[in-house]
Amino acid sequence: MRQLVGDIPQGLPSFSIPKKFEYAKSLIPTAMLITGVAILESVGIAKALAAKNGYELDSSQELFGLGLANILGSFFSAYPSTGSFSRSAVNNDSGAKTGLAGIVAGTIMGCSLLFLTPLFEYIPQCGLAAIVISAVMGLVDYDEAIFLWHVDKKDFVLWIITSTTTLFLGIEIGVLVGVGVSLAFVIHESANPHIAVLGRLPGTTVYRNIQQYPEAYTYNGIVIVRIDAPIYFANISFIKDRLREYEADVDKSARHGPEVERIHFLILEMSPITYIDSSAVQALKDLHQEYKSRDIEICIANPNQDVLLTLTKAGIVELIGKEWYFVRVHDAVQVCLQHVQSLNQTPKNPDSFAEDKPSFFQRLSKQREEDLSIAELESGDKKTSVPKFTEPHLEPLLSRKS
Repeated sequence: MRQLVGDIPQGLPSFSIPKKFEYAKSLIPTAMLITGVAILESVGIAKALAAKNGYELDSSQELFGLGLANILGSFFSAYPSTGSFSRSAVNNDSGAKTGLAGIVAGTIMGCSLLFLTPLFEYIPQCGLAAIVISAVMGLVDYDEAIFLWHVDKKDFVLWIITSTTTLFLGIEIGVLVGVGVSLAFVIHESANPHIAVLGRLPGTTVYRNIQQYPEAYTYNGIVIVRIDAPIYFANISFIKDRLREYEADVDKSARHGPEVERIHFLILEMSPITYIDSSAVQALKDLHQEYKSRDIEICIANPNQDVLLTLTKAGIVELIGKEWYFVRVHDAVQVCLQHVQSLNQTPKNPDSFAEDKPSFFQRLSKQREEDLSIAELESGDKKTSVPKFTEPHLEPLLSRKS
């Protein structure tokens, strides 16, 4: 037996103003949930139609219209207004192009409620379902799914989860599940940032990921690491673990410079880091103490202004030493190479570093001297003498106090 639409109350709801608000407090959680779902559903549908028809969408204007409609509708006991997937699809397939279509549809709906409700009683529900399904099928973008599969498997999985949940559980649940899975992906990516070991491209002063550029070479006794994300409480443990791994597992097949048995310097390229919080600052202090106990020096290269200010306020700059902050990775590498060469020729105690540091940090005097000095160090020739720093050529990020 076919199910029919059945009896529909005739007429429009009457105007009324709320007089009592004893249930307002209990309705706040429900109202917030409805508002969140309405925003996600409406903006999502609007963006899908905007992409399909090739026009720009102003989300703020959409939400302003929805808010105004719900405020006015509340005086007529109206159901909360949101963007409907099925109604929007039918409206789009009918050829609607402007907001005038909403006015026409509203006028027809009002006239139908006033005069035509008896005619709707015998309409089969399967007929209404067929109209909705035929309209919605045009909004399913299969080409987008194929594109996501080739470009990013995570986005494809998100597409499958959201569309399947929406199909079987409704658009409200589908939108919430999609947002939840998206947040889970974002949290996972944030907690496991990309970290790269850098090497120098031959014939340049450019340092790049050694996995992306196999021709780039590293240096004996020096590890150069770039962290491509903000550092905060969620990812600092992961970063510390990776730094410890890099200290031991850096590829030794393309090493240059004096041969040494262990790591003496860790250079952190911090230009991609846009933010660092207190948890990360404390972790850096712990890492510095850990490395100091093993005679490993941390060098900081090219931090941005905000990160440098945070490190200064937290005392990290003084703890590590201003002489170990550099504008470029290349500057840091030169200083570290000079120390490694010195250690390789004549064993020194840690206090001897302090005797050499002041001579490293002045402006560039002669570029040719820099190129010659570094070329000698990179050759790995144990007979190379330690450069005399009568005309220092390196400039630190932070000047030392006299």
